[in-house]
Amino acid sequence: MNKHKTLVIIFFAFFAGCSPPAEQGDLPSSSDGADSLVLDGKGYASRPRLRRDGRLAGLPRMADVYQPVFLDTIDLPIIDAKFVDALEQNLELLRLQQRKRNQQVGGLRITFEELEETIRTLIAWQHTKPLGLHEHLDAYQIWGADRRSNVRFTGYFTPVVKVRKEPQGHYQHPLYDRPLDWEGDLPTRSEIEGKGMLAGLGLELAYAADKVDVYYMQVQGSGFVEYSDGKLDLFAYNGTNRQPYRSIEKYIIGREDIPLNNLSISGIRRYLRQNPALRDTILFQNPSYTFFTRKRSARPKGAGSVPLLTGYSIAVDRRYIPLGSCLLAAFPVYDREQHRVVGHEYRFLVAQDVGGAIKGAGHVDFYTGVGSEAARQAGRINYYGRLWLLLPKSPKAQFISVEE
Repeated sequence: MNKHKTLVIIFFAFFAGCSPPAEQGDLPSSSDGADSLVLDGKGYASRPRLRRDGRLAGLPRMADVYQPVFLDTIDLPIIDAKFVDALEQNLELLRLQQRKRNQQVGGLRITFEELEETIRTLIAWQHTKPLGLHEHLDAYQIWGADRRSNVRFTGYFTPVVKVRKEPQGHYQHPLYDRPLDWEGDLPTRSEIEGKGMLAGLGLELAYAADKVDVYYMQVQGSGFVEYSDGKLDLFAYNGTNRQPYRSIEKYIIGREDIPLNNLSISGIRRYLRQNPALRDTILFQNPSYTFFTRKRSARPKGAGSVPLLTGYSIAVDRRYIPLGSCLLAAFPVYDREQHRVVGHEYRFLVAQDVGGAIKGAGHVDFYTGVGSEAARQAGRINYYGRLWLLLPKSPKAQFISVEE
């Protein structure tokens, strides 16, 4: 059966750009970036409006999780040396998978062989602008958070946390290894940190001075720890307590008595530092707890067991986007003076990680690197763009409108 036969285009995406921004309200699209000219079901062209958060307004609902669009209308970015490095890591990711699974997502069947062929095709265009790539690859747009193609982009990073090997002075907050012989449900965050349910079991890897540092290292999934002698270890992800992830940001928004508008990592850190009595109340709203394992002198790796590449690696929900996928993004461009997204730029990305907060087809996490500057960059990313999965050319792919 033709894997594409259930896919029907409701709209054609012809990619253009954003006009100079207006002072208020939505922006109309123009012709020099990565925003779309859309054809409705009757064949009439319309330009979607660009909202402040990067969403395109006025798009029709998509009929399936993935729908094919024309790749030859897109001004693709150059395949530079860093992206080639990311692609080679993707090949290694696929090689490391013990089970070479095919995956059905909606009406699209994605095979292991197609993921590998896509990577090799992109590597063949290295150090060039990939003109003619549409003759070898097809693009499949994901329906996003609203089933109208708007995908939320957030940022994540690898923190560096100062620690001690033994509890000492302010360094009293343990980072734990995963308990292997625990019977029954693993304890929640409040039970681990508030009641000490893992204390004395020999699971302590190191001790931090601030449990907020521990929390955000867990949210990021891994991090470097720095000892008093300046040496670094990578504490890699080693599973969770299998409790649901709940956003402390949503909890803060719902509390009228917490006057905090800056919900970035730095904003929440500052507030908890100024209001230590609320620290446990807020952090314990998230029962999920991440465990670590010590890796010496290693690059940060994602769930795909390969090093993460700054500016290219993303964390995804693998039920919708398989690890090892290559993607094209219309990435939101935020103007800090105007306090809005003013357009989108095309970027190639690779799916190499997962995250507890990344659920569904409408949210991906963009990796910004290691340390405090990466943290600042990650904290600024929380806007909408669009995302296309790249797969080898299928001669039978249906690029048709509903009128046909």
